[in-house]
Amino acid sequence: MEKSVAWIDDVTRLTVNADNIDALLDKTPSLIWEGNKLRGRLEETHLSHTASILFAEPLPVGKEATLVWGDEHFPVFAGSVVRTDWFEDHFTDTHTALGAHYSKDQTKFSVWAPTASNVKLYLNNKYFEMKKSKKGVWFTAVKGDLNKVPYQYEVAINGKIIKVNDPYAKSLTANSKESVVVNLNKTNPDHFTEHDSPDFTRAEDAIIYELHIRDATIDPAGGIKARGKFKGLTEEHTVTKDNSLTGLSYIKELGCSHVQLLPVNDFARVDEREPHMQYNWGYDPLYFQAPEGSYATDVNNPLTRIRECKEMIQSFHNNGLSVILDVVYNHVFVKEDSPFHKLVPGYYFRYHGDGSPGNGTGVGNDLATERKMVRKFILDSVAYWLDEYRVDGFRFDLMGAMDIATMRGIRTLCNEYNRTILLLGEGWDLDTPLHSEQKATMDKSYHLPGVSFFNDFYRDSIKGQLFFMHDAGFANGHGRFIERLPQLVSGSCRDDFGDRKVESPGQSVNYVECHDNHTLWDRLQNTNETETEEEKKRIHQLATGLTLLSQGIPFLHAGQEWFRTKKGDENSYISGDDINKLDWTQREAEKANIQFIKSLINIRREYPVFRLDNKNDIQRRLHILQSPAPVFGYLLLGDSEDIAVFINPTKKRFPLYLPSPGRWDKLISNHVATVSSTSFIIGDHSEIEPYELVVLKKARG
Repeated sequence: MEKSVAWIDDVTRLTVNADNIDALLDKTPSLIWEGNKLRGRLEETHLSHTASILFAEPLPVGKEATLVWGDEHFPVFAGSVVRTDWFEDHFTDTHTALGAHYSKDQTKFSVWAPTASNVKLYLNNKYFEMKKSKKGVWFTAVKGDLNKVPYQYEVAINGKIIKVNDPYAKSLTANSKESVVVNLNKTNPDHFTEHDSPDFTRAEDAIIYELHIRDATIDPAGGIKARGKFKGLTEEHTVTKDNSLTGLSYIKELGCSHVQLLPVNDFARVDEREPHMQYNWGYDPLYFQAPEGSYATDVNNPLTRIRECKEMIQSFHNNGLSVILDVVYNHVFVKEDSPFHKLVPGYYFRYHGDGSPGNGTGVGNDLATERKMVRKFILDSVAYWLDEYRVDGFRFDLMGAMDIATMRGIRTLCNEYNRTILLLGEGWDLDTPLHSEQKATMDKSYHLPGVSFFNDFYRDSIKGQLFFMHDAGFANGHGRFIERLPQLVSGSCRDDFGDRKVESPGQSVNYVECHDNHTLWDRLQNTNETETEEEKKRIHQLATGLTLLSQGIPFLHAGQEWFRTKKGDENSYISGDDINKLDWTQREAEKANIQFIKSLINIRREYPVFRLDNKNDIQRRLHILQSPAPVFGYLLLGDSEDIAVFINPTKKRFPLYLPSPGRWDKLISNHVATVSSTSFIIGDHSEIEPYELVVLKKARG
């Protein structure tokens, strides 16, 4: 803390920092503000330069005040009082709409800054006085049509006068220099407000495809004109040189139900005027309600980024794809530069008892989602993306750093919409200053119905422990962890299999690859060095195939279906296009495997027994088969057919004993290029080839 300052650290306590505390001990301290005077009592001193002073009544938070102690005068600022229950009770305002609210005749501005002694609106090179409510919201209205006009707030706080952007900004000037007033009606593409999202009702019906906007559109081989832009994902029927579909039309043809977009909101580390000079995944958030400017074709027009983001979402919807946004409500890029910290220092972030900032996220700050005005901001932002952009779900980065009450509030909010909103996130238990019982971690799934979790137990069991480069799992380790497979293919929710991870299958997001860490193909270069390339591709097919055939929600990383590589880079968040781009020439080379994945997706969508929505149905319909270990097999009992799935994770051929005699049609095998009407087995005995995944169907009756 600064020297020679008095901080309000509790409702009746000041902490004074000065070099000469010893010389003041026999003096009586007094607090003076707005003609008021309040005498204090010295409580304790520490190390001769810090003193704690108690007062008989609440201190004047948000007012200019001075502590007079002997001949010394100390400015008084709000300190850790902002993290007390008293502060929450007195200054929480969850009902007032914050931000700039445009109409043709005037725009209303409101910003929450209860500890500021004064706030002015700075707009068109003029200052406009703002009035403060009892809850600390500052208001003003400015007449005229202010569409596309930049603005900031000038805030007097903690002895400084600073300019701050609006955390509720809907758009910004290039590189986030200033907030901008927006007439949102001017940003809607034709028919946007009346167009419908794809028909979708149950979480278990989702098949998620994770996509980075720039990765998907930047490769010249993809034939996309608006490369690296929102608009690139509105272009239909783009093709490679050999006429293979790319971009939006390729994703549609693949057959997934949802695209999950890495962050589209305004983020740091990319110069929006020269975006080709840097690369970023988007997990360095700056402004949460404004789309990223580097994805717009014109960053100088603040409406363009909004309109083009909406055009992209509408194009996905028109092609039968729902849209999930990856959102980062656990941290900001740099705490000290954030409008949250500038407007209400010390409130929006978590701190340890000694005053040091929390860092469970690993980036230097943790957003305090459990505080009411932080929660309000998150809920307001979620509602804004649902209402204004018509998105269909949210993926919460480091969701385990968020609190259960906030996640439940988001779920309740989303349930009010007349479309199904998916919520999923990373339920990792992080070392953030939040009680473990409050964290939205995977082991709390019973507290969070309607919220799904990335299943790292599934991931690590199939391909090996993530943080041990050469560790292997079932698919790449010749059947290792086979004892976990019954639970994994059952949606990780059955009580009778042990190691239950979630309450219902729709809460398990099953995956073996995502944007983080090595791609599955790059992982296999480390874990299966002695296998041939063809064998590695078979192993890859086993892992991806299991993902698509397990109960729960399957999740694919873009390009996984063509053995995507990042050239061994396991943390490519700023590594550039050469490493991160979707290589559309590789898509040309791997048509057979793409067809295999498409066929698996079609099987999952055609047969409801792969998409059961409760553990009782799973227990009744899914049965583990006796197979020669380490071959794993299970039977699904449909209403009119039985479906058997077998996986051989070894180099050996094994005998296969089917659940019952009869005709078993081969729906798919990664050893058969195309399955025809002559692909069937008669009887109850067959064989399974090395590294083979096979799905068989027997009609009943």
